[in-house]
Amino acid sequence: MWRGNETELTDFTLLGFFPEFRHITVIIVTILLIYMAAFTGNTLLILLIWLDSRLHTPMYFLLSQLSLMDLTLTSSIVPKMAANFFSGRRSISFLACGTQIFFSLTVAIAECILITVMCFDRYVAICNPLRYPVIISPRVCLQMIAMSWAGGALTSMGHAAFTLHFHICSPREIPHFFCEVMAVLRIVCEDISAYEKAVVVTSILVLLLPLSLILSSYVLIFLAVLQMNSPEGRKKALATCSSHLCVVGLYFGPGMCIYMRPGSAKTPKLNQGLFLFGPVLTPLLNPLAYSLRNKEVIGALKKFIGKCQSSR
Repeated sequence: MWRGNETELTDFTLLGFFPEFRHITVIIVTILLIYMAAFTGNTLLILLIWLDSRLHTPMYFLLSQLSLMDLTLTSSIVPKMAANFFSGRRSISFLACGTQIFFSLTVAIAECILITVMCFDRYVAICNPLRYPVIISPRVCLQMIAMSWAGGALTSMGHAAFTLHFHICSPREIPHFFCEVMAVLRIVCEDISAYEKAVVVTSILVLLLPLSLILSSYVLIFLAVLQMNSPEGRKKALATCSSHLCVVGLYFGPGMCIYMRPGSAKTPKLNQGLFLFGPVLTPLLNPLAYSLRNKEVIGALKKFIGKCQSSR
């Protein structure tokens, strides 16, 4: 049973992205253009992986899930933000706010777990290639994906319920462009110091621990790459790993600044700027990082374009 039922089940007001900024229309239009480009790029990448048999490998299957998560994350935030801005209606219902918190946290945490298992996939492929088909079998690949989604959903369910359990102060204005945990905590009328510590503990589990495993794995990967006799194999391995490391930085950097920084709930403007990387820029950069430096994806794209042209 929610506390304060008489007031808690009313709408929130989203103050939007930097409400005092004069040229906010330019920012919103830019974000929409980036969203459309990210939506197109990730959808195309999923389509190529699905259609081209050469991309039916665990690495690309995991990559298609990363693109799906990116689509879910950006689509749960950007369209609502743009609709609020252009319609002038900045309200969001209690249920919609809880749903947005749940989906954004689910996907964000699931992505952190998925990126970690993608690193394990690269570690096995480079350091133990002969046993790769046995260790990273289709069944294991499905289990890793299911673990990512389930881990994200279970963790976010607790945080969404607990965040909205607090008594919210009037006028219930959230200093953000979407319902985000730290922004909602800023308008809570109770002592939340214990819960903020719980957020830090969760962040250590879903951010710092996976990042430590990733960096440790890449130390071993780079040592194995340096011992390769084939320059072509060394170049291919480094290209794949460098793309993955770029993605790691884009995901874990802003997340650690938002959820592991003391007093993060008290700096909404900085958090808004950092959140541009998560739901806005990262979904655009992921397909570019993995496709522009990947011959298999570029080859699949050329093949797809050729089929489209020949069918006219």
